Amino acid sequence: MPTSRALWLTFVVSLLLVSSPLAMAQSAEQEWHAYQDALERGERHADYWQTGWTTFYAGSLAYNAWQSSEGNSSDDRFDARVGAVKSALALGGMLLDRQPHPEARRKLEQISGQDPDDRLARARDVIQETAEEERRRRGWRARLGSLAVNTVGGLVIGVGDDRPDDGAISFATGMLVSELQLWSQPGQAGHAINRFQPAELSFGDMQIDYEYAWVMGPDQLGVHLRY
Repeated sequence: MPTSRALWLTFVVSLLLVSSPLAMAQSAEQEWHAYQDALERGERHADYWQTGWTTFYAGSLAYNAWQSSEGNSSDDRFDARVGAVKSALALGGMLLDRQPHPEARRKLEQISGQDPDDRLARARDVIQETAEEERRRRGWRARLGSLAVNTVGGLVIGVGDDRPDDGAISFATGMLVSELQLWSQPGQAGHAINRFQPAELSFGDMQIDYEYAWVMGPDQLGVHLRY
């Protein structure tokens, strides 16, 4: 177990070494592998997410289609017809709107054989674009479609069939499922971006913009700088 003085010394030495060519090369290689790992994990997550939710909506569509003719009451059959339309729209969205991680991972693979400096710059562009797409898919605009569909479905039941309580339940249930779908999406690219944090360093009138990332291990504490 290192002493506090030894730990502090390791930290200072790490700070001094990050500006050396060897340390910078190691930092660049680690950054590349971090992006590569993030997109590989994102692709696996996207495959599971796509398969899981597609299966869920396909099952919901089949069940509602059956209930629309075999339900115990006219209310159940009416609700099932509304549910079948909602499930069909959601299933279509799953089939048409794919996650960005598989394509981003293929882009990263294509540039892997390029010059290390050039490939890292392009990798940052790829990971930044993917992270922005992840944020867009969780933003308020991504909720407009489900809000419209669930609102219409709730009104059809609540107003059109004169059952406001059932209409409200249909709307709330649909929005809850939609939220679960949104928040279960992959977010690995955003986590990889957050590995480096922006900062500023001033010396009188001179200002340096840089980014830093903490490096922690069982017997070391350091920081990587990027400027």
